[in-house]
Amino acid sequence: MHDVRATDRDATGAPARPAPVVRDRGDACPGALRLHSADDGKLARLRLPGGILTNRQVEALAVAAERYGDGHLGITSRGNAELRGIGDSCGTGLAELLRHTALLPSERHERIRNIVASPLAGLDGLGHGTLHPWLRELDTLLCGRDWTTALSGRFLFALDDGRGDVAGLGADVTLLAQAEGTAVVRVGASALRVAAADAPRAALEAARAFLATAAAADTGAWRVRELPPGHEVALADALAHAGIPAEPTPVPDAHATAPEPGTAAAPDGTYAVIVAPVLGRVTSTQLRALAGSGGEVRTTPWRGLVLPGFDERAAHEKLRQLDDAGFITAPDAPWTGVGACTGRPGCAKALADVRRDALPDPGALPVHWSGCERRCGHPHGDWVDVTATTDGHYTVAVRGAREHQVPVVEGELAAAVRAARSGRA
Repeated sequence: MHDVRATDRDATGAPARPAPVVRDRGDACPGALRLHSADDGKLARLRLPGGILTNRQVEALAVAAERYGDGHLGITSRGNAELRGIGDSCGTGLAELLRHTALLPSERHERIRNIVASPLAGLDGLGHGTLHPWLRELDTLLCGRDWTTALSGRFLFALDDGRGDVAGLGADVTLLAQAEGTAVVRVGASALRVAAADAPRAALEAARAFLATAAAADTGAWRVRELPPGHEVALADALAHAGIPAEPTPVPDAHATAPEPGTAAAPDGTYAVIVAPVLGRVTSTQLRALAGSGGEVRTTPWRGLVLPGFDERAAHEKLRQLDDAGFITAPDAPWTGVGACTGRPGCAKALADVRRDALPDPGALPVHWSGCERRCGHPHGDWVDVTATTDGHYTVAVRGAREHQVPVVEGELAAAVRAARSGRA
């Protein structure tokens, strides 16, 4: 693959559009059927649109982790799930288990069902209500069209309830719920207002327009931001051609903000429980501890978990139980906001065992420990970047609006990370 990229920031430190990417190969992103060979065995990535799981599906994932993987389930920065350590002969059994529990509704489309959604939509009185209807319709539309299989396994849809959380995750196509039964469709720098009832179909047509634009550019672009200058997605034309009324609108504000661990209350008196696994990895035993009264579990793009459907007393009892089970349950818990890639020994490209080296120390900014310069799974917005180097050390930097390097004194890595997370560095 020939890859040409510019810096992530412009001269002012503001986000910059990367240079176009020129590729001579197809997308090799792993899925539930196309397994990736890693140093610790095969890897399966399971798409979970909107992060929505039934209790039965959570149990199926626990079984899959025990029977076919290393006993753990990883939550990705898109709220999807990963199984690692899968044996060479286990792929067929895993696929059958996923089919049986409706986690694999279309084999041809399974890698393109990349949809993130506001995790607390309909649960805390903020935003414009539930996103379940949009999720169901968009997933059905994606799985019901032959042409959508041309989308990359990296192409991302975001459904935002209006609070602006997942709208800040840099998705290729974003829907933002608005007041009075309307929605904003955003692709790149273009935004159009449509009727909320038309939003999922508008998202589908935006993806179709991207594929046409990418084909015309002929650079192998997998994502909107990879399109070369002069090849912008003609969103207005695409919606007009599909018969979807739309009008220009300013791009709404968006801030990629994770729900804090704890509880959230809805106006009707129901509560949701919010937790996170340490470094985004859940054991099969922990998965089974998630079963809640609402019959649903939501994964988040910040590697968290939301359990809806409790009364106040039951919510606090569930939170206590999950704390005992080893989950992060409070904003000031030591592991809150700490993330890491796979690192050694599972990844051949990693230069360090970052999960062993990662430090539990709360701070205002999230921190991500990376085993190499690819920085797989790093957060969006402002974050602290701790990256392994070839000489056995780590570099520390603050990424985002205030991007800068943080000096690391020999033997003082913890102090440098702490200062960066607190904003003192």
